[in-house]
Amino acid sequence: MARQPYATPEQLAIWLGKPAPADAERLLARAGEDIDSALLTAVYRVDEDGDPTDPPIAAALADAVCAQVEHWIATGDDGTGAGGVWDSVSIGPVSLSGRKSAPAATTGVELAPRADRALRRAGLTPGRVVAW
Repeated sequence: MARQPYATPEQLAIWLGKPAPADAERLLARAGEDIDSALLTAVYRVDEDGDPTDPPIAAALADAVCAQVEHWIATGDDGTGAGGVWDSVSIGPVSLSGRKSAPAATTGVELAPRADRALRRAGLTPGRVVAW
């Protein structure tokens, strides 16, 4: 059996405070891939399917995935990374326009700030290598 998504469309709707988008399952799956990539060196218990067994860890992963999708919705991205961080910004006499992507994190994945915080609070990042 394959690993289950970290969060459901219902959890995403609760996180967003409004109905989940029509493509919520696709977005949650993509966000889960980003979270997995950010956790390549994380150590936590999993079952035979690779699902986390510790409820606080499972909750942190669900929060991180929902935060990642929320960030994409807010920035106009669809999980592909093609959305920009800003289109047009004006602050007093200063005006910026165009789209600029944020630099990739050290993991090669651009995590939403709230997703990163959820993982850090759970002790999942920064990753570490453990000698066996």
